Formats: sequence, C-alpha cells, structure tokens
Amino acid sequence: MSHRAFISLGSNIDPARHLPAAVRELSLLGEISRVSQAWCSSPVGDPDQADFCNAAVLLITEHSMEELLGAVGLLRGIESRLGRVRDPANKNAPRTIDLDLSLFDEFAGEVLGKRIPDPDLFKRAFVAVPLAELDADYSVPGADRALRSIAAALLETAGPIWQSDLSLDTWRSA
Repeated sequence: MSHRAFISLGSNIDPARHLPAAVRELSLLGEISRVSQAWCSSPVGDPDQADFCNAAVLLITEHSMEELLGAVGLLRGIESRLGRVRDPANKNAPRTIDLDLSLFDEFAGEVLGKRIPDPDLFKRAFVAVPLAELDADYSVPGADRALRSIAAALLETAGPIWQSDLSLDTWRSA
C-alpha cells in the first residue's frame, strides 16, 4: 500500500550539499512526487549559529510511519549517513540535516512518541511554507485547514523567512 509522507528537511551546515543529498537518499525510499524550494530563516533557540535552510519533500512510499520514524528508522539512518550529530544538551544545535515526518496520509495522532501532524507546522513558517508548496490544498488532519491557509497566517505573524537560490533539483542528476 502506498502512503503519502510529507517530510520536512533542515540544514545549517553546508545546506547546498546536504539538502539535495537528503532528497537523493529519500528517493531510495519511494517516489519523490514533489520537492519544495528552499527557504531560509534565523535559527530558533540557539542564535549563535548560521541561518537554517528548510525544504520539504512529498514522498510516495510503501514504508510505514514506524519504519520511517523508529530510533533506528529510515529517516534517522539518512541523517546519520549525512553526518548528523545529535547534541543531547542542545536540541537546537547546528546540523548537517534534520528530517522530520510532518504529515502522513490522513493520520492524526502519536506514533513512537512523535505527534503527526508535526506541531511545528502550526507554529513555524519555515515548516509550513515548504509543505504548502507540495500540496497547498491538503487539509491537515485534525485541523480542518489547508496547508495554504496555515502557511499564509504564519507568514503574516512569524519571523521572516526568505527564499533561497539553492536549487534542490540537483538531486536528480547526482
């Protein structure tokens, strides 16, 4: 059975290399249906670091949420291969790549300790805007609002984000 997995990506350590590399790795887990543009913003929680670039991928996959999210799951495996180091003392530390399952089919609830839809979708423009590029009319389960509406509201009130000239299309040719 195919699933629609909306995956949010973030990087502030060489994002021009790590974001396309993450998309390439995700393409091994299924079919990449859409890829957003890259959006950048100031770091949250730990301001003494480089700005973050964020994007999103709509992945059509046979994998379950549990397979994607597990502690040794597929998303964590990609993060590890791309040099992600987790700092237990600073969850907002710089990173080569961060992959979050933000939405999955029409699921709303908790799986393996992770809330889906990702609560950051409702608080952070740098999460909502790339997701809205993937499917603006997607009605977020449990919120009964389209991604377009959530992103527009956050852009009016959240800190600034700006479109990057970083192209994620390079993943296709590598």
